Amino acid sequence: MPLHAKTTMKNMKRHSLELSNRRVASVEAVTKLENVHRRRLKIRRMKYSCQAKIHVGDGSAGGTATGMVGTENERREIHEAVEISLSLTTTSSSEEEDRSSKRNGEVISYGSVSTIGRRKEMEDAVSVEIGFATMERDKCDFFAVYDGHGGSQVAEACRERLHRIVAEEVKRCGNNDVEWEWVRVMEGCFGKMDREVADNAAVRTVGSTAVVAVVAKAEIVVANCGDSRAVMGRDGEAVELSSDHKPDRPDELIRIEEAGGRVINWNGHRVLGVLATSRSIGDQYLRPYVISKPEVTVTNRTSDDEFLILASDGLWGVMSSEVACQVVRKCFNGKIRRVCDGVGNQSRAVEAAALLSEIALAKGSRDNTSVIVIDLRGTIASS
Repeated sequence: MPLHAKTTMKNMKRHSLELSNRRVASVEAVTKLENVHRRRLKIRRMKYSCQAKIHVGDGSAGGTATGMVGTENERREIHEAVEISLSLTTTSSSEEEDRSSKRNGEVISYGSVSTIGRRKEMEDAVSVEIGFATMERDKCDFFAVYDGHGGSQVAEACRERLHRIVAEEVKRCGNNDVEWEWVRVMEGCFGKMDREVADNAAVRTVGSTAVVAVVAKAEIVVANCGDSRAVMGRDGEAVELSSDHKPDRPDELIRIEEAGGRVINWNGHRVLGVLATSRSIGDQYLRPYVISKPEVTVTNRTSDDEFLILASDGLWGVMSSEVACQVVRKCFNGKIRRVCDGVGNQSRAVEAAALLSEIALAKGSRDNTSVIVIDLRGTIASS
């Protein structure tokens, strides 16, 4: 056989072998892709089965009674459910904070968690300032959750500045003889924060919701601007201390339309078809339809107060206030324990905050989720 014919045969065999190898590699790649898809479906099924295993019902038929976990199997199911939700957070960045501080001779215990969830960026921010201001010779504490949109700049600015603005105003008003009220103080402070943000032209299309709680010896002051929420657990009940500012809320809809704006149902009700909240700090391009004026509530404290939850809508979009309070209450009572390998002893407050964020993710929340839980038990004398 001529030399060139032998060479041609060798080239044909080599080419045939390369094609065969490519086919094998292609089949392997398709198989791997199918296996990945199956694993994702399996995790998704596990996620939804997780919802069924977390028993936080109202005691009606088919659900476990509030505050009760019956058999050992039920307790094990709850542990397994939390473990499943943890497996879904492998790509998220989270920050957990567990603190106990003394104020006026009392121990203030709280926990905070911020989870990026399935978003590309973390736009939430959390602020905790123990003893940030003095009222009538008593220290008070500042807690806040900021849910940014369009970027994290305004939420970060609020975390750095808003508690300082409130502290300055409390100090100034406390030195005056005239009576002052929390509604006027908070409205002024939120307005000042909004003006500071407005001076930065680079963040004109960026904004943030803000839910702030000032915990004093005799009262809890909540100022809310946006769709984050504050909820108190009191004597076995859920007491909402704020009302979400949604564009389709009847009074907010009227206010927006009277200002010349429109609410459009575009993947949910949105101001001008853009923003899903009707109040925020920042968002200058949507003025006057979106405003920074907060709604303020002042709640007198009692010995029946159990805890306070502040959270962004990453939690409230998938969980009611009542269910969130049931989860925290069971966690405080030791009826639910969070599975957390490699983590040392944590307070009930941080356990509850972490558990809420994990359940929110397991229930399908795709948003950043930030949660603060403050333990109010034993911080006020019995009435």
